[in-house]
Amino acid sequence: QVQLVESGGGLVQAGGSLRLSCAASGRTFSTYGGGWFRQAPGKEREFVAAISWSTGNAVYADSARGRFTISGDNAKNTVYLQMNSLKPEDTAVYYCAARSRQTIRVYSIPSYDYWGQGTQVTVSS
Repeated sequence: QVQLVESGGGLVQAGGSLRLSCAASGRTFSTYGGGWFRQAPGKEREFVAAISWSTGNAVYADSARGRFTISGDNAKNTVYLQMNSLKPEDTAVYYCAARSRQTIRVYSIPSYDYWGQGTQVTVSS
């Protein structure tokens, strides 16, 4: 099993920045990659960004590309999401996730086996 704990959420004004962290524990060596998803009130959970541990390659949703950066620190078993130029529409609960299989569908929720509890991000206008 892998346990994921997010932190770093909060309230920020539009145009500001936040860095989310996701600390992993347990059988972290069994995972192939991590991702960030978000869910706004009344909406479905959606993909934000993903990273592969072996290659470091990152994939972004159109809404995140150019503003958000996903990265990982293997020594700390932590994945980060740096969010810049935040907009009110970025307001959501952000979840980190880890997958235990190789897949090209890194944007797909079913590809992930482990999930954190979520951290709230609120962007005021």
